[in-house]
Amino acid sequence: MLGVALFFIGAVLIVNGVGLTNRIEGKDSAPFNLLVGLLALFINGMGLFRAEAAPDFFAIAGGLLFAFTYLYLAVVQWYGLKGVGLGWYCLFVAISALAFAATAGDVRVIVMWLLWASLWFFFFLALGLGKSLRLLPGYTISIGIATCWVPGMLMLMGKW
Repeated sequence: MLGVALFFIGAVLIVNGVGLTNRIEGKDSAPFNLLVGLLALFINGMGLFRAEAAPDFFAIAGGLLFAFTYLYLAVVQWYGLKGVGLGWYCLFVAISALAFAATAGDVRVIVMWLLWASLWFFFFLALGLGKSLRLLPGYTISIGIATCWVPGMLMLMGKW
């Protein structure tokens, strides 16, 4: 299931990165953010019913960080909000992602969590503090490709 989630999270990060260049309006990408957020919510909801131990619940919490990010972003985009609250949520997620990186056993997953933490931190700076970050569109697209789309594809092909 992780491969499916990462595959679509990679796609939504690419779309959102392109959106940051003003080539896609927020209202146009909001439905895709909603769909990917709902997919992540569904996948982690299924995991919640199967979870038995603390590590299971911890992994689900990590997945829900993604689900709520995209659901929150969909609302911000649909209603044309400034996204300041989303920015501060991104700070919470960036800090939390460091804990997920610290507990991961696979170096690839550690690197992925650290890169995601950096992306969420940049979104905190951009949305929460109103900083202009020219690197954000390209960085978002790169993170989507390198940490989600490619790993998700590899997982789906049984090559991870």
